Amino acid sequence: ADKLTYSIPDTLSDGSKGKKIEAQTSIFDPCIVELALGWWCPPGGIVLDPFAGGSVRGIVSSLLGRKYWGSELRQEQVTANRSQVGPSTCGEYRPIWVCGDSFETVVTSPKGNLILSCPPYGNLEKYSNDPADISSLEYDDFVVRYSQIIFRTCQSLKDNSFACFVVANYRDPKTGELYDLVADTTRA
Repeated sequence: ADKLTYSIPDTLSDGSKGKKIEAQTSIFDPCIVELALGWWCPPGGIVLDPFAGGSVRGIVSSLLGRKYWGSELRQEQVTANRSQVGPSTCGEYRPIWVCGDSFETVVTSPKGNLILSCPPYGNLEKYSNDPADISSLEYDDFVVRYSQIIFRTCQSLKDNSFACFVVANYRDPKTGELYDLVADTTRA
């Protein structure tokens, strides 16, 4: 994926100097994790994440007393996620990231209380050349596999549990076509 640059003004309101931060992909907002866990996952509960391409959901889950299980296709991302867990970023339960195609790995996940995930937005950002990477698929094929992964992950939920996918609609950068990822996620 291309690097994204987050610019902070050269001079902040308090007079201090700003800086630029480069990241491979967008960073998930930890406040959303905190809210979702507080609303939909009991203390000690299990969070499932079939699209675990970052460490934030796992780290915040751990710090807030929830068990976290995430599946990520790319070993380099799993390694990066694990490297960010340390004494100040780990609570009672150490987050678990497994490497593999979530279509396959979620069938071996623990029974969860909450699915909390931020899936790829079709092929808007391509994450790898792996044939199992759904971000390399055309939208119609993406939705089929995406829906199968969501269905399988929902099968791993305990009764009276919740699923929270952070998504938005988006336009195909090449064609300009608007994709209704919100509705497709709801249908899945």
